[in-house]
Amino acid sequence: MADKGTMSGGDTVDAKSSTVYEGKKQKQHIDDAPVVDAVPGTYMKYNMNFEHTGMCIIFNNKNFHPRTGMSKRNGTDVDAGNLIKTFQKLGFHTMIHNDQTCDEMVEKLQNAAMSDYSQMASFVCIFLSHGDDGKLYGTDGVQELKELTSIFRGDRCRSLVGKPKLFFIQACRGTEFDAGVETDSVQEGNDTPLSKIPIEADFLYAYSTAPGYYSWRNTGNGSWFIQSLCHILNSYGKELEIMQLLTRVNYKVALEFESSTNTVACNEKKQIPCIVSMLTKELYFSH
Repeated sequence: MADKGTMSGGDTVDAKSSTVYEGKKQKQHIDDAPVVDAVPGTYMKYNMNFEHTGMCIIFNNKNFHPRTGMSKRNGTDVDAGNLIKTFQKLGFHTMIHNDQTCDEMVEKLQNAAMSDYSQMASFVCIFLSHGDDGKLYGTDGVQELKELTSIFRGDRCRSLVGKPKLFFIQACRGTEFDAGVETDSVQEGNDTPLSKIPIEADFLYAYSTAPGYYSWRNTGNGSWFIQSLCHILNSYGKELEIMQLLTRVNYKVALEFESSTNTVACNEKKQIPCIVSMLTKELYFSH
């Protein structure tokens, strides 16, 4: 447990430093599509019987150009190191890119999308950076997150069609603080293929915080979200399903962390991660 009195370093957020202390500051008609049943008896677990569990790419942005107004992200290297060890333990190949500009992130991901994943069961991409809702910072400016993740859509990355694509985002999603509230309650089977699947299918986005809120990072121990993610994956990664794992991450972040800073307005704040899943099957990191 990272109690406010025991954490090394100080707590900070992944957003413009100036905003932390300033306070809170046409649909197109589409006809109904015909309803069709999925193939009966479809096996409800992703096939992990491949040579490798998958590829894990980490973008670790620590230093930013002064014009961005973004501060240095001390503690992020701790996150990156822990993530490499955690995902290698799960059988992933890992690759890390440090201090990438917006164009460099796009280029690296476009190259990754053209790779051959025929011998891999899944794909993971982790962003460690500053951010805002729907946006992520490269070292030189801001990038729409959707422009980075959509590179791996089914119509753009054929090698990963039908395979789980997981994105973990450690970044702020706004400028709201969560003050918290007191509570009394804390205590391979069928091989028949589908003829067509949605291009957005088989994606999962695990955000470090809920929309509109700051995301906390301890300068000595790393971010609350990545600390918790690595702990849960190391403890249960090969036995629990992905949503069970991430629910435990949510619990750990929500209950075991609270900010400790010298700024009264930022002290004793809370955080809750947010999971957005378009996965179509259960995912276990084991064969």
